[in-house]
Formats: sequence, structure tokens, C-alpha cells
Amino acid sequence: MPRSKKGKRGSSKPGAKNGMKGESAASDDELTSDILSHYSSASETASVLEEGTGGEQVDEQTAQEETEDKLKQCIDNLLDKSAKTRLAALESLRLAFSSRVLYDFLTERRLTVSDCLERSLKKGSGEEQAAAATVFALLCIQLGGGDEAEEGFKMLRPILTAILIDSSASIAARQSCARALGMCCYVSAAEDGEDLIKSLALLESVFMSSYPNREGTLPTPKPGSSGLHSAALQAWSLLVTLCPASRLTVLLDLHLPKLQVCLQSSDVNYRIAVGETIALLVELGREIDEDFEVDDSESLCECLKSLATDGNKHRAKNDRRKQRSIFREVLHYIENEDFTEERIRFGVENVYIDSWMRRRSYDAFKEILESGVRHHLQFNPLLRDIYGLGAPLILDAAVKGNKISRFEKHLFNSAAFKARTKQRSKARDKRADVM
Repeated sequence: MPRSKKGKRGSSKPGAKNGMKGESAASDDELTSDILSHYSSASETASVLEEGTGGEQVDEQTAQEETEDKLKQCIDNLLDKSAKTRLAALESLRLAFSSRVLYDFLTERRLTVSDCLERSLKKGSGEEQAAAATVFALLCIQLGGGDEAEEGFKMLRPILTAILIDSSASIAARQSCARALGMCCYVSAAEDGEDLIKSLALLESVFMSSYPNREGTLPTPKPGSSGLHSAALQAWSLLVTLCPASRLTVLLDLHLPKLQVCLQSSDVNYRIAVGETIALLVELGREIDEDFEVDDSESLCECLKSLATDGNKHRAKNDRRKQRSIFREVLHYIENEDFTEERIRFGVENVYIDSWMRRRSYDAFKEILESGVRHHLQFNPLLRDIYGLGAPLILDAAVKGNKISRFEKHLFNSAAFKARTKQRSKARDKRADVM
């Protein structure tokens, strides 16, 4: 999909009025339902296989235009006086942005949408702030890694930062802002070493409050803080995958010893986030130096074995099962460099999750895109670039049956991803003085 570097402001301006203003919640629900019903039917028919008569194509175009009109109404509704109407509009946009690629539509309206989201972040309740931060992350994913997404990130980063570090803000809003900062920096401002280092430092300031004190004792977590620490740590670990070797060496020395102590956290989800981050950091360390070893690796492995076989009856059964599964994988990787490969299928293609780095990026996209992640893997140039998939496929019935083998796909995907990562890291090494 060709993308222009510059977009123009669309016709849906912040001050525009329309018939949606002040309507009942039932009307908001109907609008959301209409948008979703169109996307649920159109996402498949307009995807891999394009067939049918000219009349059907006209019908599809008409449906697309009707849906875009409804999306414009949702954007206008972001400025409604009713908080309920604004929340319904944010939910409609979240569902639409996650289920469809809307680059052309959003490029023309990105400033309008960004202005509206900034207003919700500044003046909305905690629930509205959380929803707006998520929609902004989706907007950056839609716009990709070009100037448009970077422009939006620089515009909203100050308010996202302010909410994240505000201890009086709602936990849900702060978590959502942490995820949005990590994702938006990853996809839009990653080539700017200064933006990357600022985002890393900001996220560190949040989760490092969970680190042990000088005596090696973990602090007693405040209500909800473990979820916030998990969100900040996961966003940070996503950005760490973009750091050059010179910066990684510093981060490994600083964080690995502290994270090992955090494996004793009382919160199962935070323990899991810590374990996955340790595995990722070790993987990155081994990329720099094949002889890389964790300090006191024997103690680390003993701790991982304990968590991988935890049978504590005081923990919920599902929590115990999830913890054991994750920590078995972490232990096997630390001891033997074994990684359990996962295949993600979408359309006639596959992506192989064969490293902790790939898992972190895929999990981050999946957390924000939810069930729409496969659609974006098929059609979003940003995700296809990140996972080495090339341009979106347009197949006809004759081509569909002529597929390359699973092993060939695996080799291609792995090689493309590694080549892209190394290329980006080399580019950042040239900016080592900034880092």
C-alpha cells in the first residue's frame, strides 16, 4: 500500500456538529453494532480472495462509504458533553480500528482524532482516559511507522506521561498509558534515539518502585500497583528490543539482578511478566555475546524450578497452571536455549514465534488489537514489515493452491525478522553518543 509522507486535515473538524450529538445510549449502541456488523462481514470478503461481479463491488464500495460516515460521527461524538456518549464513541473506534486497516481514512483525519483524544485524556474520567489511550495506540498502529504516527506521538506523549506518573490518577488509566507509550514509541518514534531513551527511562521509573531495597527486601505492593508495574515492565521490554548493543549492556547489568529478586513477588501476573522479561534480556545478551551468562545463574535456575513446579494450594488453580507453564519455558531457555515455537495462522500465511523477542512484540500487538491481530497481520504494512511478510497478498483461485512449504515459510520469516532487527540495531549503533 503506497503511503504519502504528508496528509491533510480532514473534513471532520473538532467543532463540527451533527445529528449524533446528545442522542440516547441506544443510538450509540446501534452505531457500534452497525460498524461491527459491516467489519465482521467485510473483513473476510475483501481479504485474500477477491471474486464476484461488478455489482457486488459497487455494493461493497457503498457499504464502505456508509461505514466511514458512521466513523466520522463517532469522531464528532468524542466532543459530546455527555461522558456516556464519548465512551460509546471511543469503544466504537476501538472496535473499528482493531478490526480493519483504515490508513487512508485516518491519514486525512489524524489531527482531528488526535485533538479529540487529547481532550479526553486531559478532561475525562479515569475510564475515559484509559479508553482514549488505547484508541491512540491503535491509531499509531494504523498510521504505521511514518511521519504521521511520529507526529501524533510527539503531540500526545506529554499528556500520556503526565497521567502515567500521576499517583492520584486511576490505575486503569495509568496502565493504559504505559501500554500506549510503549507501543507508540515502538512503531512511530523508534528511529529517534532520544525519544526511545526518554520512554525507557519513564517506564523504568514506574516499575522500579517494585525493586528490592538495599537489604534485598521487596516492598509491600499497594492495591493495583502490581498491574501497573506489569504494564510498565512489558512496555519497557518491548522497547528494549530496539536498543543498540552499547545500551543493552548497561541495561542488562542494571536490571537482571533486581528482576531475579522480583520473582518472589506476591502477584502471579507480575511474577510471570518478570520471568518473561528475564528470558528476553538473556536472549538479547546472548545476541551480543554468545558466551553471555547470568550472574548467579544457579540460584536463578533454582528459583525458576520452584516456580515451574509450584503447587501452593493458596493460589488459584488457573494461576498455578499458567505460572508453571511459563516458568518451564523460561527455565528451559535459560538452561538449554530451548524455545517452544508457536505458529500463528492467518489466511494462507503463517508467522512463527520462535524467540522471546518475537513473542514480546506479538503479545504487545495482540493485547491492543485483540482478535483483530490476524487481520492486521494480513493487511497492515507495519506488522507485515515487522514480521518480514512482504506486501499484503492478493491471491486468486489459481495462485491460492500454489503455496510454499511450511519449512520454506519458516526459514523466510525467521531470516527476514532477524535481518530487519540487525539492520535497525546497526542504525542505532551509529547514534551511540545519543544513547
